Amino acid sequence: MEIIKDIETGGERPFYGSHGLRLENVIIHAGESALKECSDIEAVNCRFEGKYPFWHVDGFTIKDCLFTEGGRAALWYSKNLVMSDTRVEAPKMFREMQSLSLERVEIPNAAETMWHCRGVKLRDVKVGNADYLFMHSSDIDIDRYHQDGNYSFQYCRNVTIRNAVLNTKDAFWNTENVTVIDSEINGEYLGWHSNGLTLINCRISGTQPLCYCKNLKMVDCQMAEDADLAFEFSTLEATIKGNVTSIKNPNGGTIKADSIGEVIIDQYNRAADGAVTIVVEEK
Repeated sequence: MEIIKDIETGGERPFYGSHGLRLENVIIHAGESALKECSDIEAVNCRFEGKYPFWHVDGFTIKDCLFTEGGRAALWYSKNLVMSDTRVEAPKMFREMQSLSLERVEIPNAAETMWHCRGVKLRDVKVGNADYLFMHSSDIDIDRYHQDGNYSFQYCRNVTIRNAVLNTKDAFWNTENVTVIDSEINGEYLGWHSNGLTLINCRISGTQPLCYCKNLKMVDCQMAEDADLAFEFSTLEATIKGNVTSIKNPNGGTIKADSIGEVIIDQYNRAADGAVTIVVEEK
């Protein structure tokens, strides 16, 4: 493997078409497509300031690096990435990618990030300003994760999330086969139009959660006081610890809770008689 270290470069395509290259303590200044159409790349303690540095790359490791705001849209159309101990300040990262693993990574400006990606593994990752994160992505495995940003995980499939704090309005819309475990989800209109959403030992806050859901499953979850008007037009099997402020027009299934403030069945109710079983199990 060729090693290049302790240099500064920039401009257009300084390492275009490289294969078997290790960069150590390299600064890439403004320019475009520094490592486009490459394979078998290692970058350690590097700084990326130019646009689109990793496009159409197969097999690359990025460690202890910084992507500045100028390095926007840095990783697209690539596969087989391992990234660790890195800070990504650039927006619109990770598009149309396959097989990527991130560990101990911070992405403070994660708007429109992780679109159309497949095979994503995150460990100890923190993201901020993450509006429209994970659009149309699949096969996602997340553990020890903190997110601030709305409209996340829309149209995603086959997702497992553990030990997370998600501050996100309109999360998990139109998703299929998503499981969230031992996590906190804060945001309005959670999970609308989802199919196969499973929540295990989660705390949920925000108004009108979990409406228009199919095959919703909740196991030992808690709902904050503001999580009102829940489950409208949803089919579900739910066990809830503590109180539920209000339930409105559920479509079918069983809801068990320690207490329920109000059950609203109005003229817009779609459920057939006996389609919903609501059980209050006072402790």
